[in-house]
Amino acid sequence: MHVHLEDHHVVRKRSINQNLRIKLFYDESVYKLNKQQFELINNTVLPEAVTYWSKALRNCKVRGGNEPGPGIDGADFIFYISAMQTERCQKGMTVAYAAHCQQESALDRPIAGHANLCPGSISTKRQELDVLLSTVKHEMLHALGFSVSLFAFYRDKDGHPLTPRGENGKPNLNEELQTRQWSDRVIRKEYREWKVRNGTIRKKVQVVVTPRVREEVQKHYGCANLSGAELEDQGEEGTALTHWEKRLFENEAMTGTHTQNPIYSRITMALMEDTGWYLPNYDMADDLTWGKNLGCDFAQKSCMEWMQLRQRGGKSIHPFCNKVKRDPLETECTDDRSSVALCNLVQHEHELPAHFQNFDSIPHIASQDVGYFGGSVALADYCPYIQEFTWRSNNVVVRGSHCMYTENNPNMDRNFALEHYGHQSKCFDHTNEMWEERSCHQVRQWQHWGSGCYQYLCQNRRLHIMVLNHTYTCFYPQQEIEISLMANSWLHTGSLVCPPCDNVCGEEFALQGETCRTGDPPPEDHVYYKDVLTCRGSGISQFLGHWTLTAVFATMINFTFARQILNSR
Repeated sequence: MHVHLEDHHVVRKRSINQNLRIKLFYDESVYKLNKQQFELINNTVLPEAVTYWSKALRNCKVRGGNEPGPGIDGADFIFYISAMQTERCQKGMTVAYAAHCQQESALDRPIAGHANLCPGSISTKRQELDVLLSTVKHEMLHALGFSVSLFAFYRDKDGHPLTPRGENGKPNLNEELQTRQWSDRVIRKEYREWKVRNGTIRKKVQVVVTPRVREEVQKHYGCANLSGAELEDQGEEGTALTHWEKRLFENEAMTGTHTQNPIYSRITMALMEDTGWYLPNYDMADDLTWGKNLGCDFAQKSCMEWMQLRQRGGKSIHPFCNKVKRDPLETECTDDRSSVALCNLVQHEHELPAHFQNFDSIPHIASQDVGYFGGSVALADYCPYIQEFTWRSNNVVVRGSHCMYTENNPNMDRNFALEHYGHQSKCFDHTNEMWEERSCHQVRQWQHWGSGCYQYLCQNRRLHIMVLNHTYTCFYPQQEIEISLMANSWLHTGSLVCPPCDNVCGEEFALQGETCRTGDPPPEDHVYYKDVLTCRGSGISQFLGHWTLTAVFATMINFTFARQILNSR
């Protein structure tokens, strides 16, 4: 498109001019997508991705020197989009991949890039839109600066290169990686003492040590010892070194695989500032809860050692876990309560490499088999963690476990715990007792319990959980609320556990200038609504407990953990 490469500028000082202007150009392959895919990409995904980064990043210009010559009007970055089912699309579950393809001369900022969307992986399902949108935003960011091929061109806040230049004005070439070699002012090699099943090994890590990244990552983990943010050390070309380490940044969208609820954090915004090319709008960053305030041990030790230290101290090992899926199926909630979740600890076909064996022992697993067990996500160093999943029947996805989507509501005849999935829903824990359904002829227990999605309200400085249009007020953390409600001719009984009010309503009340009121017991006159099953007729007791006929039902326990492998560069 005749993008103009201006003469070399005299770099004096940067100034912040305007939001980044991104212009799209489609390859003809985009128009060959089916109608639903094209409309989704053209009308929703690409416009929203462009709008996000245009608002999130302001373009840093330089003062002084020559002015740019003619180029493309109204654009700071040209993004070429294709949609071809290439060979690379066949690897894993790749949705898209991208790279920059041109840089301007003054500050080496990328000014053009290309992304290919893999047609076979473009889903038009509503519940998968957020992941698709995040994937496209992810690819744009690779082309804009988060890339192994651009690290060597990063500059400080005054526009000076962080990596020395050779006689040709460019950083030296790394023959092995076939890219320009960055200096240790950008990425530094460090070593950790790494505890695994068979002892302690020396683990090499690559850490982004630029100033704003270091500041944000120290603040996030609550660890002043951190020199920066660790990069991914696994995966094929385009994954290692070009993403955040999955073990440490699980649902940050710039990790190498999307597994649940991807978000763009202040740490990623900080990296974009440390390129020297942008000033981010940090207000557009999402809150990363994974690892937040868990300290230096979480950020610098193996997940095996961290879990052991927590267990010795009588503390929760979340966000990691050690429960293998088995009957009865016991679910949990993700840390942000966005999804019903399971521990993704699974048995692998082959014994894991020694440096990925994270357990000396696992409950209910024979000692000789422990080496075969690890988390389902390899990029997370096989550390098992709480993760959303999809229910399947005959290998067909029935529904997901994310609370936001109405499509995930179970059929009423299988909705034993009276769940409700939708916009104003979050995950709440059950007590350790299975939920039951009772009629005048039968008692049914379901072999799956532990958590569920329910609507909630933040009102009058308290959290209120809604079940079948009945409101149950939480007065203090860990309060157990008994539920007894008629639905579909069955009496459903079970219990919900109140989380801390701040955990769900803190932000909402803060916007109103209020705080959660918590710790008080329910008033003496406070009564929670309950239905009672009344049976009439010859030979039928009014007390269902007298009946001995019981049917035990198992929910579909064939499930898969939600995964979107990006394998991008």
